[in-house]
Amino acid sequence: MNEAFWHGRRVFVTGHTGFKGSWLCLWLAWCGAKVVGYSDTIPTKPSLYEVAGVGDELTSVIGDVRDRDLLCRSLAKHRPEVVLHLAAQPLVRRSYAQPVLTYETNTIGTLNLLEAVRATDGVRAVVVVTTDKVYEHHESRRYREDDPLGGHDPYSSSKACAELVTASYRSAYLGGNSSPAVATVRAGNVIGGGDWAEDRLVPDLIAALRAGTEIELRYPGATRPWQHVLNPLDGYLVLAERLCSDRSAARAWNFGPDASDSRPVEWLVAEVAREWGSPLEITSPTEAQPAEAPSLELDSSLAREALGWTPRWDLELGLRATVEWYRRLDEGEDGRELTVAQIESFAKDSRPASVSA
Repeated sequence: MNEAFWHGRRVFVTGHTGFKGSWLCLWLAWCGAKVVGYSDTIPTKPSLYEVAGVGDELTSVIGDVRDRDLLCRSLAKHRPEVVLHLAAQPLVRRSYAQPVLTYETNTIGTLNLLEAVRATDGVRAVVVVTTDKVYEHHESRRYREDDPLGGHDPYSSSKACAELVTASYRSAYLGGNSSPAVATVRAGNVIGGGDWAEDRLVPDLIAALRAGTEIELRYPGATRPWQHVLNPLDGYLVLAERLCSDRSAARAWNFGPDASDSRPVEWLVAEVAREWGSPLEITSPTEAQPAEAPSLELDSSLAREALGWTPRWDLELGLRATVEWYRRLDEGEDGRELTVAQIESFAKDSRPASVSA
């Protein structure tokens, strides 16, 4: 991404209090962007948003994406040039317990955001963040952007619906040269410091290692496209820049790691424990678990070829940076300084600042 492009630019970020949203907003603020965040709550306690003082760097609007009127008023007031839509109910297992909330937030929330964009003058680019789980399941090859959409669980399905809504709005309302250019982005299984979400692997691992307790793994052999959170965020920003000058980029994009970084859950667990330097006992669930795809890998060759995007940190560096972030926070280091130092290292295409050579 081009730091100069973002300096002084008005950017509207939904879901700014979440894990990915907090990393993104700190990065944009570091580049000198004028960021407005829109979120209904701080989703975890503790949270990266609070630990890193993200709120000090932006204007925060407390609002729900299900509230279309407030979204419209907020965009009209702040007149952003770029909109990055991250607000979501992001947890698969919670979606089984709260399907209506999940569809209302992920699908109708996206519809509301697009309606607000349509009513706001001056928006040039919109990036709608969905997930790598929007695809109809197959295991014959890595998923490409033109593969059929699907999703067995409410979370995945709601995000696939958000893709369809966005594609419809792009064709029906936002296809003209004077309209904002709208794209969707698909990534998942991100890791990084400051994630305290429930029922997510790395936060659960860190908690178990801190407490010296066992960890339960539902599907240890499941393969996922793990990557540090800054890798896909870099892709979202590169894409937003392109959308401002090239409408042909208004489509769906995958932002996943290299094939070698798609690893089984059990491999990631062993590596995190090794980096932490403590043994970890693994147990299996005693009750039946919701079905999950045994393998999920993305083909991101389009982003590499058309946008020049590649993941700057491989999984080894990303894991080290993640573990060191939590370790150094435990040792009393400042959460904001830790996070910004890693952003600076990533932006300079160097080793994570918190990782020894």
